[in-house]
Amino acid sequence: MLDKETIAQIKPGIRVRIQDKNGMFEGIVISRKHGKEAGATFTVRGEVASVGVEKVYPIYTPTIKSFKILKTPKKVRRSKLYFLRKLPVKKIRQKLGV
Repeated sequence: MLDKETIAQIKPGIRVRIQDKNGMFEGIVISRKHGKEAGATFTVRGEVASVGVEKVYPIYTPTIKSFKILKTPKKVRRSKLYFLRKLPVKKIRQKLGV
């Protein structure tokens, strides 16, 4: 379960590593929905075997064992980063300034 400080740091554009009951997943947070309510979620997009994969995690879930922020961008101008789905990794790094 995530603590309040970690929940406040989850924002679009950060690179995270999440370990849950299914294993480890690393990627970029592309959206966060419903604020701090009970049904709040965040979407993480990463690559597994050169294929783009998105996972949606509830914020208040006991299945997340560890949550680590790897990098934070300089400035993100949008709250939903769905345009990253079409871009290669090199362009994503340039756009986010990571």
